[in-house]
Amino acid sequence: MRIILMGPPGAGKGTQAEVLTKRLNIPHISTGDMFRKAVKEGTPLGMEAKRYMDSGRLVPDEVTVGIVKERLAEEDCQNGFLLDGFPRTVPQADALERTLQELGVKIDRVINIDVDKDALLKRLTGRRVCKSCGATFHIDYKPSREGNKCEFCHGELYQRSDDSEFTVANRLAVYAEQTAPLIEYYERKGLLLNIAGDTEVETVTQNILKALGSV
Repeated sequence: MRIILMGPPGAGKGTQAEVLTKRLNIPHISTGDMFRKAVKEGTPLGMEAKRYMDSGRLVPDEVTVGIVKERLAEEDCQNGFLLDGFPRTVPQADALERTLQELGVKIDRVINIDVDKDALLKRLTGRRVCKSCGATFHIDYKPSREGNKCEFCHGELYQRSDDSEFTVANRLAVYAEQTAPLIEYYERKGLLLNIAGDTEVETVTQNILKALGSV
């Protein structure tokens, strides 16, 4: 089965990707993993991507699509894959479709994990990190037993700058702007499965598997 997994920051996409790939016995392919692999192996596209990343610039779509094509052509993807973090825009989705046509395969389903914006804000802004050991807590879902101190090393807990309400709200706004057209794109193709992500992790997993017809 060939799946694209979508969802805003804080939707639990990474957790679901890890579980689903094990249940479905397919590789989890993320944009970051693909870039790191291409760079490590020193492929021409990997080296080109590295030049952009090293200078802090966005990797152009044509380079990203090329790296995606290289990865999806590998042997472990012959029986399916879960694509995470790509595509992010409609032009990328068009490019992916052309690439898959060249490989003689097609996407079976696009899973969109849907979570209310207020719930996402609560999830993302509630994270606290230990300054000493890096342990992660959440003021609502996984509080430290030591209050504002780390329960492991007693270090001070703090909120990372990218977890501030302003930054999180901006990240969610950018995601919504880029992704709303993409959701409509896959909905028109009859591929989209909207899954509520505001419940327990295992419940979300079971709902996804049922929607895929795997349970």
